[in-house]
Amino acid sequence: MSSHVLLAYEFDGKGGGIPLTGDTISREIKDENLAWVHLDLNHPDTKKWLDREISYLDPFVVDALLADETRPRIAEIGEGALIILRGVNLNENADPEDMVSIRLWIDSYRIVSVQRRQLKAVLDIEEKIKAEKGPKDAGQFINMLIARISDRMAPVLTELDEATDDVEENILDNPDTAFREKIIDIRKEAIILRRYISPQKDAIGQLRLLDMPWLDAGHKRHLQESYDHVMRYVEDLDAIRERAQIVKDELANIIADRLNRNLYVLSVIAAIFLPLGFLTGLLGINVGGIPGTDNPHAFLIFCVMLVIVVSVQVLLFKKLKWF
Repeated sequence: MSSHVLLAYEFDGKGGGIPLTGDTISREIKDENLAWVHLDLNHPDTKKWLDREISYLDPFVVDALLADETRPRIAEIGEGALIILRGVNLNENADPEDMVSIRLWIDSYRIVSVQRRQLKAVLDIEEKIKAEKGPKDAGQFINMLIARISDRMAPVLTELDEATDDVEENILDNPDTAFREKIIDIRKEAIILRRYISPQKDAIGQLRLLDMPWLDAGHKRHLQESYDHVMRYVEDLDAIRERAQIVKDELANIIADRLNRNLYVLSVIAAIFLPLGFLTGLLGINVGGIPGTDNPHAFLIFCVMLVIVVSVQVLLFKKLKWF
């Protein structure tokens, strides 16, 4: 098999498939039997293959399949559809929110898909084909692909929701500014995921309304289920983002209250010692006429006076409800 072709199958209509190699790929992709070819967009031969093998399609299709940047969407062209989807990045040492795109042309007789990075959902479908539990037609294929992409999103969103719960609990138990970075990371991940999942929801909603010969009522019911799942994911991401903002605000309020309490204590202490500092400074100047210089009990008397002053201040502050 050429290196630019990652996998290729001719479906037998019973859930299984026959692997295709070499020239048989070009022949079967033009035949009336449903065939699927999955290409590596990073390989230089992919563009040549697409230009050669599906030149009969609208040039817009090839350009969309080869585009550098994509967002989930659907374009209806004749009896086929250009479908661009995104799945969470579950590759090793990758961030899940760095979502992987898959671009497809699909009609009654052929499925052409391309990817730049590996998408686990594609491998899931290949395993089902090998086990003869794969799609029987184009409608089942797109349903199965969307379902597997959605299923693999669920653990990522659950983990993000649990991370929000942990941060919220930790902040209530032990508020610390160190949690700010964690909250920012959660909000950032939720925002990036929603950026792609929300248009994907719209794309699935549009797909279930298409009038295509390869989409029957049963297929559309499954698409409705997938649409409901993705809708819930979008709502969950909105809730996570809002919760993270609330937790951040609560952390800021707790820290502000702590700071205000500390400043209040310092202010009371400063208010108490202000007259004491004035009196000790006044009597500590080195000029003549300071009272008590010849009295051996002057220091003790002065200390008693300071205690009386502090006592009067405390009583006054309590009466004014300063503490």
